Amino acid sequence: MKKTILKALGTSALIGIMSSTAVSAAECIAPANPGGGWDFTCRQIGRILYEIGAVDTPVQVTNLAGAGGGVAFANVATERTDDPELIVAASSATTTRLAQNAFAGMTADMVRFVGAIGADPGVIVVAKDSPFQSLGDLVEAIKADPGSVAFAGGSAVGGFDHMKPLQVMKAAGFTDITKIKYIGVDGGADAITQTVGGFTQAMTGDMSEIVGFVKSGDVRVLAVLTEERVPGFEDIPTAREQGFDVVAVNWRGLYVPKNISDEQFNVWADRLAKVAASDQWKQAMTENGLAPFTKVGGDFQSWVDGVVADTVVLSKEIGVIQ
Repeated sequence: MKKTILKALGTSALIGIMSSTAVSAAECIAPANPGGGWDFTCRQIGRILYEIGAVDTPVQVTNLAGAGGGVAFANVATERTDDPELIVAASSATTTRLAQNAFAGMTADMVRFVGAIGADPGVIVVAKDSPFQSLGDLVEAIKADPGSVAFAGGSAVGGFDHMKPLQVMKAAGFTDITKIKYIGVDGGADAITQTVGGFTQAMTGDMSEIVGFVKSGDVRVLAVLTEERVPGFEDIPTAREQGFDVVAVNWRGLYVPKNISDEQFNVWADRLAKVAASDQWKQAMTENGLAPFTKVGGDFQSWVDGVVADTVVLSKEIGVIQ
């Protein structure tokens, strides 16, 4: 019996030693199905973190779709509030939904926004066999019969993807924007599927979500919503040069649980800054149509606070919220 007890104690001690020295694996939650922008953020940043030695083990990617990112946000804000190894993909869509109370009472201050390292240009896309050859063609069709054109996007109704065609139509002088049809789905990949399949006439999303479909020839991009044409995609015209003064880019970044320590927060900020400076990330941006956009740590959190406040004002102006 004595040997058995000693053996058990020895095993317990060994497990304790292993637990204290083992390197815990970081996890990145992508709040949508595989293939969309948040999935891209997790997989690219996670891969590069490991390649450059910023983390000791590969980053686990978990797809947690639902409610336009609300399911993942609620999980982190209520169940994993102090997990120091958890990061979550975020974007302009995230802050837009929080500003509009789309997450059922959850607010931006329930997590900490740790950084953004790229801006994803907004796009307006149609299927390869669409009759619309330009953004002007699409706009004129909507003016003539608003119900004839439906947009699919990876955000909920009133979200960032929804706002893009609304901004375009306002720039075109169309004032009754409540008549514009929009279908919100879980992520850009699902929005592309809706459009390629003919269920919607156009897709509103981000460049990184549609690169593969552009290269395969399944879609045509009518406009990119940037100030200038995107390097690597110079054949795609901007909305501005087609007469519609709209710029809408979607930053790509991360948030972390609210109750991690300042030291742990700064560790993730430092890691993200290293990714931004890496050759691997620069290559990923070029291949996926991203523009440089680096804000990390406390500066990014302060910037996000301002964006949320501004979005509340804009959303009230267009009638999305009261």
